[in-house]
Amino acid sequence: MPLIIAGERSGVGKTTVTLTLLASLCRRSQQVQSFKVGPDYIDPMFHQHVTGRACRNLDPILTSPSYVQQCFARHSQGVKYALVEGVMGLFDGVSSLVTSHLSFANHQEQMTDYASTAHIARLLDLPVVLVIDCSRLSGSVAAIAHGYSSFDPRIKIAGVILNRVGSDRHLQLLKDSLAPLQLPILGVLRRQDNITIPDRHLGLVPTAELPQLNALIDRLADLGDLCFDWERLLPLLQVSGETLPQPLPLVRGGIGVRIAVARDRAFNFYYQDNLDLLQQLGAELVFWSPLEDAGLPEGVQGMYFGGGFPEVFAQQLAENTVAKAAIKTSILSGMPTIAECGGLMYLCEQIVDFAGKSWAMVGVLPTTAVMSGHLTLGYRRAVVLEDSFLVSAGTTVCGHEFHRSYLMSNFEQPLFQTYRFDTEESTGYEGWGTNSPYLNLHASYIHMHWGACTEIPERFLRRCLELPVHR
Repeated sequence: MPLIIAGERSGVGKTTVTLTLLASLCRRSQQVQSFKVGPDYIDPMFHQHVTGRACRNLDPILTSPSYVQQCFARHSQGVKYALVEGVMGLFDGVSSLVTSHLSFANHQEQMTDYASTAHIARLLDLPVVLVIDCSRLSGSVAAIAHGYSSFDPRIKIAGVILNRVGSDRHLQLLKDSLAPLQLPILGVLRRQDNITIPDRHLGLVPTAELPQLNALIDRLADLGDLCFDWERLLPLLQVSGETLPQPLPLVRGGIGVRIAVARDRAFNFYYQDNLDLLQQLGAELVFWSPLEDAGLPEGVQGMYFGGGFPEVFAQQLAENTVAKAAIKTSILSGMPTIAECGGLMYLCEQIVDFAGKSWAMVGVLPTTAVMSGHLTLGYRRAVVLEDSFLVSAGTTVCGHEFHRSYLMSNFEQPLFQTYRFDTEESTGYEGWGTNSPYLNLHASYIHMHWGACTEIPERFLRRCLELPVHR
């Protein structure tokens, strides 16, 4: 049965431990599937770089609890090992009123750890390995381990991994403290000064920008060979041979549609499930680079710009005037276009970077994206205010915001009114859609996962089929 790697809090080294496990595990088998709890884009990039398989996000807010179960079951098929990396601390989630499946159907309960790692562990009935940062504690490690293992009796703690251990003496103190709990120590990682993954304003630097990443992964694999109790871990990571559910059949409503998907160092925030859905619906995805390519790919009928770091590559994006002109002409001609977060910023008139310098962008949206020190972060309930080619007025979609930019001005008739997921507090109005002069544009800071709402990609492809092919 696969494991979930959880942290006792954020910053304990959970991602490094996960990558170390994956790197060493992949030396033993090429059949390793990873998953990531939550809406994160960058950690899954590192997983995929190590395993060669697309990492799948498990997020019941962006999708649904049943989708999380189906996704895990579907992508655990045909592999020998599977591993789930958690998010934040084990019980860190949001408050949500949910229908309980533990008693009669109409009973509701207030869940305070909805979408947490613990919630996913319960949904998937998986044991948890707790990563503890030991750099500033010794005997207290037992209190932490005991508290986490007893807090929710529905969660099975299979063992602990001790991270950032300083010395043999330090390790012995930790072991002595944990001994009365009879909780297996499944790994010990010493403080590593030569293994660091660089980060910046939105988390880790993406894999495409790290030329020395393969050497780093090799060092992690070497470390993993030595620091884990593989005799205990391998059986826990192994996938059972049970027959698992197959993906639901989809109506292939987009056969023959070619979609230009921007994917390079500036634009790389995509949920793999979204790309898969487009392909399962019959679309052909044509990946291209607004940084490098002179113009759009031939024969495309729609465009998809994911998030990323256009502010980091603003000068190079600005200098590719041929690509910008082709995008603007296509959007103004009615080509269906989805632009999320970084994609939204790219379609603005300008991006003002952290240094205060302005760079000319595509210029479809009459506003400027300005980088700032303020982080906008959180799940959103987005109520659709007017019909667009993707969503209908009055409907509510769930998404996630994660950016350090803001727009100088918004359209008079925004696409969404947004709310915090766990309260009725409005976070404002945003989004550019059909009510703008651009009849087939959906541009928003809201990242959406389409797994539980296939109507969105279906509507996208249907609209693409209605319009002429770009030559």
